Amino acid sequence: MIEITNLKKSFGKHEVLKDVSLKIKKGEVVTIIGPSGSGKTTFLRCINFLEKADDGKLTIGDISVDLKKTKKKEILNVRRKTAFVFQNYGLFSHKTAIQNVMEGLVVVKKIPRDEAKRIGENVLDWVGLLDKKDYYPSQLSGGQQQRVGIARAVALDPEVILFDEPTSALDPELVGETLDVIKKVAKKGITMVVVTHEMAFAEEVSNKVIFMDGGKVVEEGTPKEIFMRPKEERTKEFLSRFITKDMYYI
Repeated sequence: MIEITNLKKSFGKHEVLKDVSLKIKKGEVVTIIGPSGSGKTTFLRCINFLEKADDGKLTIGDISVDLKKTKKKEILNVRRKTAFVFQNYGLFSHKTAIQNVMEGLVVVKKIPRDEAKRIGENVLDWVGLLDKKDYYPSQLSGGQQQRVGIARAVALDPEVILFDEPTSALDPELVGETLDVIKKVAKKGITMVVVTHEMAFAEEVSNKVIFMDGGKVVEEGTPKEIFMRPKEERTKEFLSRFITKDMYYI
C-alpha cells in the first residue's frame, strides 16, 4: 500500500503541488492524467525523491517518512521499494542494454554479477530484446530504449513502478509497442503509477484514474467514472478533446 498525504512543492514562488493526497492499494494500476503543467511529473518525482517535497508524508509498505525532513537512509529505503521509468528513457549511454538492466541489481541490491546477468537476460527476453542485449542505447530505437528502461525497472522487483509519460518522447508508430509492454507489467500484479496522455490506454489498464490540474487532484475514480461520468466541469472540459465514439461520457 502507498499513501501520500498533504504533499506540497513549490519552485520559488510558484506552487506546483497544493496539498496532494492519494492512496494506492497493492497491485493497483493508477494513471494520472491532466494538462501540461498540472504537477503530474513533479508529483511522481517527489515520491521517488528526484525532487524534494516541501511538506507531506509518504508511506510505502512498512516505511513512513516525513517528506520535509527525510534522512539519506530513509530516501535509500524508499528508493529500494520503487523503480522509475523516465520520459526520455534515462539509460546510461556508455552501457549496453544488459549493463543498464544489471546496474541497479548490482549497485543497489548488491546482487552478484552472475545472478544479475541472469535476471537481466530474463527480463530483456520478456520485453523482446534479448537479441539486443549487447547494443548501446545509440544503436536502439526510441521504443527499444524505453523497453530497456521498463526491463530495468521490472528487474528490481520493486513494490511500485513509477512511469513518467513513458510514450511522450516516442514517434507515433513506436508508442504501441511500449504500451503493450506496460500492459504486460500490469498483468504481473505490480503496483504502478503512470503519468500519461494516452487516454485509451488509461481507460484499459487502470484500476483508478486521477485527474490533476493546477497542482491539485480535481477528481479521481474508476476509468468508467472518469471517462464516462466525470463529475467536475474541469474534468469534462479536459476530456472533451479526447472523446471518441468508443469513449464517451454523458
